[in-house]
Amino acid sequence: MLQQTRVAAVIPFYHRFLERFPDIESLAQAPEADLLACWSGLGYYSRVRNMQKAARQMNGAFPQDYDAIRALAGVGDYTAAAVSSIAFDLPYAVLDGNVIRVLSRLTNNAGNVGELSTRRQLQQMAGQLLDHERPGVFNQAVMELGATVCLPRQPQCLLCPIAGFCQARQQGTVDELPVKLRKAEPVKLQRTVLVIQRNGGILMWRRPEGSRKLAGFWELPEPHLLPSVEIGACLGEFRHSITNHNYVFRVNLAEVPRKPRNFAWVTSGELQKLPLSTTSRKALTLFSSDF
Repeated sequence: MLQQTRVAAVIPFYHRFLERFPDIESLAQAPEADLLACWSGLGYYSRVRNMQKAARQMNGAFPQDYDAIRALAGVGDYTAAAVSSIAFDLPYAVLDGNVIRVLSRLTNNAGNVGELSTRRQLQQMAGQLLDHERPGVFNQAVMELGATVCLPRQPQCLLCPIAGFCQARQQGTVDELPVKLRKAEPVKLQRTVLVIQRNGGILMWRRPEGSRKLAGFWELPEPHLLPSVEIGACLGEFRHSITNHNYVFRVNLAEVPRKPRNFAWVTSGELQKLPLSTTSRKALTLFSSDF
């Protein structure tokens, strides 16, 4: 849940998810619609699908060696190293954003941290520095050092316990590291979603299984999906960002002469139990506080 997501945003989802899926078996056996509904609002839904795949791989017990953990669906080098070292005291060094910053400054490495070659250098350095007697404690200490002392801006060098070994401090390059190439300019886009109500139901459509994005999620329609739609009053607008795309969504009331094929009239009570896309949930909030 914490991948690409702030702790404060995750906490309520975390508690709700563990209440609904308290163990490996319940997660492995859950219908996908229940998973998506419980995750709805966190985004990056491949994460929860991978969690279920991983739960099914475990056969009721979490693996306790690095290779088996790394082989779980959705688990990469960082997660495997963190779990294996912290939970099982296995000697694997983590490399996250905080560790990258600490090691870049410690070794005065001016390589672009977005490049694989630089990250490999830093991973090798992390492995060399790792305390094999207490790998979990060491990994957490380096991550915490980056999070609280070796900050991206205004690092607290006078408080740093390894300042005497820091080559960037000796060379006066602390504020220049780590080196990151400038991100691409965000793309600004405008879209319109429609709230169409009839006999207590709201017109929705479900993304088919196998869709590249948000497979299985329910969404409000956009005008291009309804050729005969009559668009009415605007309920408002909201902003939504995905990676480097910044959207402005306009929400309009609308009417259609008949329900199109592959659409459904869904009551507000039913919507509470369905996996809704974040944008549809935000749009429905402009229509009713129940969402």
